[in-house]
Amino acid sequence: MAGLTAKAHWVNRETIAWVGAAPSATYRLYHSPTGEITAQMADGNQRAAFLPLFVDRTGLPKAIVDKFPFLKGATSLKVFRRDLDQIPGLLQDELMVAQMNGSEIAASTSLQLGGVLDDLFYFDGDLGAQLTRDGIRFRLWAPTARWVRLFIYDRPEDVDRETYPLVKAEAGVWEVTVGDEGWLNTKYYLYEVEVYSRVKGQVVTNLVTDPYSLGLAPNSLKSLVVDLDSALSKPDSWDLIPKPDLASPTDIVLYELHIRDFSVFDETVPAKDRGKYAAFTHVFSNGMLHLWSLAQAGLTHVHLLPAFDFTSVPELVEEQKIARIDLPISAPDSPEPQRAIAAVKDQDGYNWGYDPYHYGTPEGSYSTDPDGITRVREFRAMVDSLHLIGLRVVMDVVYNHTAAAGQDCFSVLDKVVPDYYYRLDCDGNFYTTTCCPNTASERRMFFKLMLDTLKIWAKQYRVDGFRFDLMGFSFKNNLLEIKEALHEIDPTIYLYGEGWDFGEVASNALGENATQINMAGTGIGTFSDRGRDAIRGGSASDRGPTLVASQGFINGLWYDENDFSNGTLQQLLDAGDLIKLALAGTPKEYQLMDNHGDLVTGAQLSYNGQPAGYSQDPSDVINYISAHDNQTLFDNNQYKLPFATGIRDRVRVNNLGLAIVALAQGIPFFHAGDDILRSKSFDRNSYNSGDWFNRLDWSYKTNNFAVGLPPEWDNKDDWAAMRPFLNNRAIVPGFVEIYSSHLYFKDILRIRRSTPLFRLRTGAQVQERVKFYNVGPNQQRALIVMVILDRQGCLLDPENKSVVVLFNADKTPQASVLPDYIGIPLELHPILRRSYADIVVKEARYEYSTGSFLVPPRTTAVFLERR
Repeated sequence: MAGLTAKAHWVNRETIAWVGAAPSATYRLYHSPTGEITAQMADGNQRAAFLPLFVDRTGLPKAIVDKFPFLKGATSLKVFRRDLDQIPGLLQDELMVAQMNGSEIAASTSLQLGGVLDDLFYFDGDLGAQLTRDGIRFRLWAPTARWVRLFIYDRPEDVDRETYPLVKAEAGVWEVTVGDEGWLNTKYYLYEVEVYSRVKGQVVTNLVTDPYSLGLAPNSLKSLVVDLDSALSKPDSWDLIPKPDLASPTDIVLYELHIRDFSVFDETVPAKDRGKYAAFTHVFSNGMLHLWSLAQAGLTHVHLLPAFDFTSVPELVEEQKIARIDLPISAPDSPEPQRAIAAVKDQDGYNWGYDPYHYGTPEGSYSTDPDGITRVREFRAMVDSLHLIGLRVVMDVVYNHTAAAGQDCFSVLDKVVPDYYYRLDCDGNFYTTTCCPNTASERRMFFKLMLDTLKIWAKQYRVDGFRFDLMGFSFKNNLLEIKEALHEIDPTIYLYGEGWDFGEVASNALGENATQINMAGTGIGTFSDRGRDAIRGGSASDRGPTLVASQGFINGLWYDENDFSNGTLQQLLDAGDLIKLALAGTPKEYQLMDNHGDLVTGAQLSYNGQPAGYSQDPSDVINYISAHDNQTLFDNNQYKLPFATGIRDRVRVNNLGLAIVALAQGIPFFHAGDDILRSKSFDRNSYNSGDWFNRLDWSYKTNNFAVGLPPEWDNKDDWAAMRPFLNNRAIVPGFVEIYSSHLYFKDILRIRRSTPLFRLRTGAQVQERVKFYNVGPNQQRALIVMVILDRQGCLLDPENKSVVVLFNADKTPQASVLPDYIGIPLELHPILRRSYADIVVKEARYEYSTGSFLVPPRTTAVFLERR
């Protein structure tokens, strides 16, 4: 009912919970198969049928409160035993629970039905369209539907159809078996579902695609009957190329890449394949050669931004509009490119894809032909090609929301089972704290959809890992069950995600959610903001002059102030402590001396009032300083370094940041292009900024800096801060700077791979082996000295007894003495001695008679104690 809130929760077959309802009153459950309760209330003549309810004076059982903690203290209303058999049928009706004053309604509300649907209708079998011995079996879970029909089409554009009624089977499933093998990979279908919609306040008939679609028509207008075992759905190489080996999660190095960004400007890829899955099959293209070279150096995984079906891009190339940008642009800070993009931004071929539509089907806009089975085959070919060059594949999955709900044209789940799949607030409105309608992974059938589709990607597409967007909106037990199920398919699959704690799930309000602190010890990684902010400076919320003023460890905090900065020495020292902790993998129990001279644990260090240390083992932590969100590493440093800083020093600062991430315990994560000084011309949120601002150039001729003011809709308030930098031609890198940065990144990857000491597997190993010098109140500023020992106990490195790493962020050389190394010979890592990318590091010196080191400015120096 459109005007009625849903404050009551039907939590199981016999129990309704209503927060704030008077326990002394009497109650009724009204129901109407025609959806006329609202109209009857309006005319004052309530004729709807009802069931009487009684108040359970003992309150809600502990098991219910544990499952629905937000209902603690709610009044417990019970259905009489004699009426229980009616409940499954009544759930198809419009429903209202009413507090009575005699025969008059004193207060009323609709109900949230997730709990009772889970209690009565959980189904653990296969859903979707599948081949059986008798034909194609179509199954749809729709427990509140009155009837369901199947429409079969020969072509995506067809209106004519064959119609088949589905029969209601067990646990709310509707099914029918029709057709034969000839339907596979050729026939399209839709379901017609009649349900009561509380959002609309009436019975509706919805024509909807299959939530379990394995294939789709262009623009997702119809589902496709797919056989994932057919030869047509597989590239010729599918059974020939093995996955690259992976011995341990801590051997992983991640590279986050958007599929369209990868090739849309790569002229070494055939024009028809640019921006597509197929681009990855051209293994001698500039982009693939770039990835191949990184794989040879030590990169292990490519993390692909969402590649399941999403709503925000027209899938047919001929329907995609193109931003018309006059070249050359009039000025580095020209507003014209963003205006051209604004004119087409919701109709062009670009979006990050965090707006899920169908979770089990590859996105069609990345296929050379979104009609039919081609997208399936091309996705698999992409995976094969990446495996061929030694890279595993991570898929970015977005189960925390869908693009739409209710009766929206992009809604699927809510049109089949209204209200069930989504998290509703106390009034029954959709939570949208993740920017779209929030899904409810506490619902058993939504979690089943999560698990089932993840299994499809892992088994049928051989995806090697999954990154969960806003993972904290799911729950720890969900992720542990997912991990167990996926490890039955491939025990080397790695899971990680954003463990931020906010919104309606914050502080375990709905159960133990999958946040940084809660996931410690699970081997499921969470991104660490602790090291990120300390290394690069500022935070994701910085705007205007603060973008410049908030310097970090690598770009001048206190020791090289810019015109806006007011950073203090204490801030630098605190940042240094957080970086030391990050280098140790951000463990909560790790002990180190802080800048005050106190021996503290990681959990006792503070990060914005929270415990800085939260992990148990290195595999719990994703270390990063740049991702698709917010400014790139290069752009961030452009803001914060003093305006007169030359381009060579800016490159060294970029390299220093990459080195800290790469040489930390835990799992390093890099945004694609970090290694080639990638810029988005200061765009802080380029999800809808078109190809222009998201450009990657694998020929290394440009890094895309100063190509115009970024889009007004998310950057206008920062334009004044940007303009001076965009117009400073002295800080625009050329081929030499870009390519040398790429070579340096490969050096650092090789160094990480060269010794297992940078890839410790347990928190105990970190505590025993990782040690920091130059600590306490008298430390050298802007210098971090880390030692990793392998002198006793179980030997990990057959060649080295220890590694000494010095990170000098200062613009001047720094000296440090390690008394423990007096008389111990060390050598500069041979990769650095032979480096073409960093000539300056060769000036680093060590004197074994005194244990003293000298490190050049803005340099990472790695020394080895040989066996």
